[in-house]
Amino acid sequence: MPHSWKETLNRYRDIRLLWIFLMGCCSGFPFLLTGSILSGWLADAGIARAEIGLLGSVATVYAINFLWAPLIDRVRLPGLGRLGQRRSWILLTQLCMLIFILSLTTIDPSSQLLLAGALTLGVAASSATQDIAVDAFRIDQFAPHEKDSLPPAAAMAVTGWWTGYAWPGYLAFAQADQVGWNMVYLMMAGVLVLLMLFTLCVREPDTGRDQLQARAEQSYAEELPQRRWLNWLAVTLIEPFAEFFRKNGLKVALMLMLFIFLFKIGEAFLGRMSVVFYKEVGFSNEQIGEYTKLFGWFITVFFTLLGSAFNTRFGVVKGLLLGGSAMAASNLMFALLASVGPVEWLLLLTLIIDNFTTAFSTVAFVSFLTLLTGRAFSATQYALLASLGNLSRTTLAGFSGYTVDWLGSWERFFVVTALMVLPSLLMLWLVRHRIERIGQDNR
Repeated sequence: MPHSWKETLNRYRDIRLLWIFLMGCCSGFPFLLTGSILSGWLADAGIARAEIGLLGSVATVYAINFLWAPLIDRVRLPGLGRLGQRRSWILLTQLCMLIFILSLTTIDPSSQLLLAGALTLGVAASSATQDIAVDAFRIDQFAPHEKDSLPPAAAMAVTGWWTGYAWPGYLAFAQADQVGWNMVYLMMAGVLVLLMLFTLCVREPDTGRDQLQARAEQSYAEELPQRRWLNWLAVTLIEPFAEFFRKNGLKVALMLMLFIFLFKIGEAFLGRMSVVFYKEVGFSNEQIGEYTKLFGWFITVFFTLLGSAFNTRFGVVKGLLLGGSAMAASNLMFALLASVGPVEWLLLLTLIIDNFTTAFSTVAFVSFLTLLTGRAFSATQYALLASLGNLSRTTLAGFSGYTVDWLGSWERFFVVTALMVLPSLLMLWLVRHRIERIGQDNR
């Protein structure tokens, strides 16, 4: 039964949501460095859009971070262990990012494109590792019976993500023409230092993860006696994936994974080329910062909070259907903008629809992935599922620049990205009853 609006809103009084918001800021910020700032920097340096799209494929590491996610679940960092399993890994990855960002401030991409790509890959790899720990931090905050808190938690994570992405992004694009992109990256290093302070301020979640992992080790020890190191490897590298398939069954697990892969493929292609499109259609860096970052933040936060209340009250399936259907409409609005030109009011309308889409679909999507995640290996299992969603965004979308060139116009490109949404909606309709059943089983 749907909850009352009062019950729904009362869930936002939980202090744990503030911690999730702060860690969301940490998670969203690096996407700015490997996404729109990188695209703006390269476009102003005269790099071709096909190369810009291809260089953005450094974000492919987000699609394969599940490969080292077991280490985030199991390995304790010496010297940082007092921060806790999640925070210690978050702080380490932030230190690595800081080194790569400072290095980016010293190069010229027009003559050192390969080096710029290598350093950006370092930022992306550190960020992808941070995401594993941040997602696990969020999941570990709530016990399995607190299922109704998942949409508010997802909303705070998304709001934090957009805050970490949009506000520094507005600062970057507003100042880029005056101070240059190298100085912008130096300013971004200062933002990262602030985020590191956030990491030190939040509280590590208390879970029974150690006991659950010990129980899994015991079961493997019975099969592999006198092989303690082999037991550790089996629990670390095999059990997180085995548990997921064992819990859902092979057929259902594969169907869910296919839906996750398809859901945001159209949005991924659009997102990779958005800054290049804005610049080619005639918008300035300052306009891009003001409308897509500053204004985009306000409308995204509003729709994210509204979307979380909707998902809490009516369930994630309806949220996924509503958000997914709106994706096609928002992509068609970009096609209209491409044909009309740099009309500011049309850009505002397009962003409102696009951010509505992003907010509703992302809150539902994050809640859905969290429902599928077990308690003992939350970092690994969430990373596996999120990697599938990232695979289309980071790998296939790397060819978005070539796709624009092949289709011959921005209008055709955006129509094609709208059509890319349809297979995921069909898949969602096919698995809707299974998703609802998962939610009921976790009550």
